[in-house]
Amino acid sequence: MSLFDTYDSDRRAILNPEDVYKPVEDFPETTVVTFSKAVIDIAMEAYQCQVLAYLHSGTRVPVYGFETGENKFAIVRTTMGAPMTVSFMEELIAMGAKKFVFFGSCGTLDASLPAGHLIVPTAAYRDEGTSYHYMPASSGDFVQVPTAEETAQLLESMGLMVTRAKVWTTDALYRETRENMKKRVADGCRAVDMECSAIMAAAAFRGVPAYQFLYAEDNLDAATWDPRTLGKVPRSASELYLRAAVEIARRI
Repeated sequence: MSLFDTYDSDRRAILNPEDVYKPVEDFPETTVVTFSKAVIDIAMEAYQCQVLAYLHSGTRVPVYGFETGENKFAIVRTTMGAPMTVSFMEELIAMGAKKFVFFGSCGTLDASLPAGHLIVPTAAYRDEGTSYHYMPASSGDFVQVPTAEETAQLLESMGLMVTRAKVWTTDALYRETRENMKKRVADGCRAVDMECSAIMAAAAFRGVPAYQFLYAEDNLDAATWDPRTLGKVPRSASELYLRAAVEIARRI
């Protein structure tokens, strides 16, 4: 038996999120998910967030609620990587979440995409393990992103420049080899991340819509790796990404 044989269509597992997490009263319908502490800090200042609940997968993570106009949303910071991000997603669904907006950084496989540029994944190559528990291997090497065009159009309506592109989702940050990158570029990928294919597979399995956009940071398409803005995204950019994510949450 291999990873490619692990999919089971049974909706019940031995341990289920609802066995551990109970519905939270008046939990917002839409949850915004970021990978950035800076974004959470900005949200705390801008929206006067209040703690709604806590996630306890390996560490204690606050789930915040906030209001803007007549809308109520939740916001949470996940950690890097598909397993924990999807676990958080499952637990948030158990609390009451019904829609998700994800945004985070990515590496580019195309040097013409500048740092900070917005990328909307249209499909994600499955170079991670989590998606194979939510979608059979027979579904193909790519997980499609059904919300991609809507997400791109929403961002464009805000006056933002967007690139629609396939992405390479990998578990192994330090095993993005030159040969593997060439293969993924040949498949049409222009960026690399660590969560998209798993997020979209889990969303399809659970029947919840997930919207995602990425912003370019480091670049792999050069003689040597170029960190560009990795780890030093300007506050103004983080504020922009948060506003865009909240606006998508409002419109969906």
